[in-house]
Amino acid sequence: MMKKPRIFGMSFGSVYPLYIQKVEKKGRTQAEVDEVIFWLTGYDEAGLERVLDQKVDFETFFEEAPSMNPNVSLITGVICGYRVEEIEDPLMQQIRYLDKLVDELAKGKAMEKVLRQN
Repeated sequence: MMKKPRIFGMSFGSVYPLYIQKVEKKGRTQAEVDEVIFWLTGYDEAGLERVLDQKVDFETFFEEAPSMNPNVSLITGVICGYRVEEIEDPLMQQIRYLDKLVDELAKGKAMEKVLRQN
């Protein structure tokens, strides 16, 4: 059996501030990061707070996500050297989807483009 990637067991709350730092450096906001998380996972503010308070790991964060967005397949491109649409492990793919959305925010993409709205 393959060893689980380390990120699966990392607490979501340990990475969340890094997402915020990354976008704030580029003039975006925590609210925008939250909006991306809500869009992707179906969590709301209370759900996200619970995840952060309970130090939920990435695996649990995505397993318990209220509803993954049906448009996730529209998230394409390269993140950390991988094409997100070709990642075989479903959990790793979900993590990279989030990385990719945060990355697009930081790169100054319009929110409706980030959220794959026409």
